[in-house]
Amino acid sequence: MAKSPCPVSKSQFVEKAEPLKVVINGQEHLAEVKAFSTGSFGWYINGKTTVTVDGKPLSVQIGMNLTVVGSKEADRGTPPPEPSAT
Repeated sequence: MAKSPCPVSKSQFVEKAEPLKVVINGQEHLAEVKAFSTGSFGWYINGKTTVTVDGKPLSVQIGMNLTVVGSKEADRGTPPPEPSAT
């Protein structure tokens, strides 16, 4: 299946995207907007939560990327102009 082109530039995404609410095992977490070192962009969650298995609480670590499809190849956008030294 071919990738769809990303309809926003990296600069648009970073400026306009908002954190996403993600529910894991009934607990809300906030995924923050992130530009990844690979050149892709999306959202990222890092944290810990508790999950119960057979009546026993287990501490689990969360590391989740939500990557926008096609973002690695997306336009980088126009960087903001440098302030003029006057």
